[in-house]
Amino acid sequence: MRLTYTSDVWYKNAVVYCLDVETFKDGNGDGVGDFRGLTQEIDYLAGLGVTCLWLMPFFPTPNKDDGYDITDFYSIDPRLGTLGDFVEFMRTATDRGLRVIADLVVNHTSDQHPWFKESRSGRDSPRRDWYVWSDTPEPDDPKQVVFPDKENSIWEYDEGSGQYYLHSFYRHQPDLNVGNPEVRDEIARILGFWMELGLSGFRVDAVPFLIENVTPRLASPHEFLADLRAFMTRRKGGSILLGEVNLPYKDLMQYFGDGLGDQVTMCFDFIGMQRAWLSLARNEAGPLASALRERPEPPKDCQWAMFLRNHDELTLDKLTKEERQEIFAAFGPSEDMQIYGRGLRRRLPTMFGGDLRRIKMAYSLLFSLPGTPVIFYGEEIGMGENLDEEGRMAVRIPMQWSRDGGFSQAEPVREVPDGSFAPDRVNVADQKRDTSSLLRWFQLLIERYRECPELAWGEYTVLDTGHPAVLAHRSDADGATVVVAHNLCDTAQDVELKLAGLERYRLTDLLVDGTVDVSADGVVRLPLDPHGCRWLRAAPPEIPPEDASVKSL
Repeated sequence: MRLTYTSDVWYKNAVVYCLDVETFKDGNGDGVGDFRGLTQEIDYLAGLGVTCLWLMPFFPTPNKDDGYDITDFYSIDPRLGTLGDFVEFMRTATDRGLRVIADLVVNHTSDQHPWFKESRSGRDSPRRDWYVWSDTPEPDDPKQVVFPDKENSIWEYDEGSGQYYLHSFYRHQPDLNVGNPEVRDEIARILGFWMELGLSGFRVDAVPFLIENVTPRLASPHEFLADLRAFMTRRKGGSILLGEVNLPYKDLMQYFGDGLGDQVTMCFDFIGMQRAWLSLARNEAGPLASALRERPEPPKDCQWAMFLRNHDELTLDKLTKEERQEIFAAFGPSEDMQIYGRGLRRRLPTMFGGDLRRIKMAYSLLFSLPGTPVIFYGEEIGMGENLDEEGRMAVRIPMQWSRDGGFSQAEPVREVPDGSFAPDRVNVADQKRDTSSLLRWFQLLIERYRECPELAWGEYTVLDTGHPAVLAHRSDADGATVVVAHNLCDTAQDVELKLAGLERYRLTDLLVDGTVDVSADGVVRLPLDPHGCRWLRAAPPEIPPEDASVKSL
């Protein structure tokens, strides 16, 4: 493995940082985050070590769904700035070595979009078939209703034209019909437009909904994804599609393009995420270990995207009802902490009650799991949520830069939490000066992760630890090996690991000083603190650990 090759496929060991421009930093003092404010903080993001920024929607919108209801795919929400501000942001990010991807929300538009207004103007409208209409909609399946607290159907009657239109999400978000070639061409133009302005790819919102809910049905829905990927590769080699595909592994693999890898470049590992939370709730490694053992390998040059928390609810929909209740009891016992009966609307630090030792262990786990880590803004300082906000908005709060907030000189667009997670207790400025802070821990984890391409590129093996609370795995690539162990419980543990092929090797700690030797029969004994974590690089005793990495090959 050469660094030149890993650089070509940059996303396989990237560090992706998701942020909402509206809530990150206000640059003009009106209380709303904007591109000028974001640009001012590019050096903070580069210093943190992230390599790719993922921007939540920044397009013009009536803002009924936090920007996911779009009225113009070719412009910027005026509250967030202008196209000129966007270009200046892209120029600055590129100068600091940061790639940028953005949300591609083309499953639907706002009902205020000019396309839909034209479509609903009459059945003979030129854009009538840009959306999905029906005289007699199919009977509703309750499982199809994504937001059961707001909607009881996925069809809405339009009195003006006397038909029903499909909306997989809210009724003010009519579904686009990608079965129409004109719509598919328009989506490609949208991608091409933003790639010309510097984007390296897109996070594709709700991929299954995008290609399945169309009329007429596409003969081969996945050909559309393959066509988009091919279009992007022709325009800009190295560009990516990051897919939101919350399906069981066996059903998800087709979104990679099965063995070809010619559709979605990366997919979020929702199964691994949900099993990880079950492990954290039980203080047992078993659920996550089983997910890692079951997870299929993605096609060559594709990758899994790993996360513990994102901008939506923490969905637990792929667990059993009993398993969900275990997680609710551990991390969100109050009904106002739960949402849709299937998830939580809390951030990780509050779920752990602010226990820094446990929080640091959880993020160490995230960065060491095989795949590309994706983090949500504010996770690096341990921000909480504001449960007074409605629904998923609880976690989408203003970034906390200083003790007085630091987000804006005006009243912020949304309220920040109070109590132990308020800005006067959780902020960037204080943690920059504290060497034991969560921010400094994130910087260390990112630095070590980038120094260990084995974790993202290597062949991983879940190890037998002999203790239910300890998860251990090894990643091997081109003769180099990294071994990682995490103790999920609050008591110290000593575990013995069998490391075939590493007999008489020395394991060097990467997060703290220290070494441990592997015996002649390939066994190593690892002490672990309560909620402790260890990253170790394997090397023969005569070779310095820094020379045993795939970096040197």
